[in-house]
Amino acid sequence: MNKGRLILINVIGLVVILAVVGGGAFYYYESTNFIKTDEAKVTGDLYTIVAPASGKLTDWDLKEGDIVSKDDKVAKVATVEGDQTVKTSAPGTVVKTQVLEDQLVQAGQTLAQTINMEELSITANIEENKLKNIEKGDSVDIIIDGDPDTVFEGTLEQIGYATTSVFSVMGNQNSSGNYTKVTQKVPVTISIKAPSDKVLPGMNAEVKISTK
Repeated sequence: MNKGRLILINVIGLVVILAVVGGGAFYYYESTNFIKTDEAKVTGDLYTIVAPASGKLTDWDLKEGDIVSKDDKVAKVATVEGDQTVKTSAPGTVVKTQVLEDQLVQAGQTLAQTINMEELSITANIEENKLKNIEKGDSVDIIIDGDPDTVFEGTLEQIGYATTSVFSVMGNQNSSGNYTKVTQKVPVTISIKAPSDKVLPGMNAEVKISTK
């Protein structure tokens, strides 16, 4: 083996070793200073616009994407006693309409649903054995599938008071007597700073919570 070939092999070996050491150091740094999960979704408070009485819906022209304010008058319901005004219950963007103009509606029927796009948040599920490392106020980096090229800033606002299994229809009950321990997950709420118009409720997200 000539000297040049030997030097090349040594250089390649050194590069491989440095890459392995660097990768290990990066993994250690990330696992020590951050908690990550891709079990997260964009959420928002959902409000409904309902019919105040039974009758014929008139003056209804709301469309999905329309922005409304609290107590906006958006339609009327014609009844035998007279017209009843349909009002919004909260500010937001109409995300779903469920009726048409001149349709007969029932008292309390949902006509449309709204979400305030300025107050979106992230709900993420964190493994129970990692909760000791996080607290309210921790900074969070957020990547959302609908806008994957942007890293949004966030803040951990709330840690849940029960695991996700508590809210499951079946729960974790086991009547056979054969118990298998499963790591539980607790939902946390994370605020998003200045979400873009590409961020929509229900989108998948990845979060990285700083534990430093």
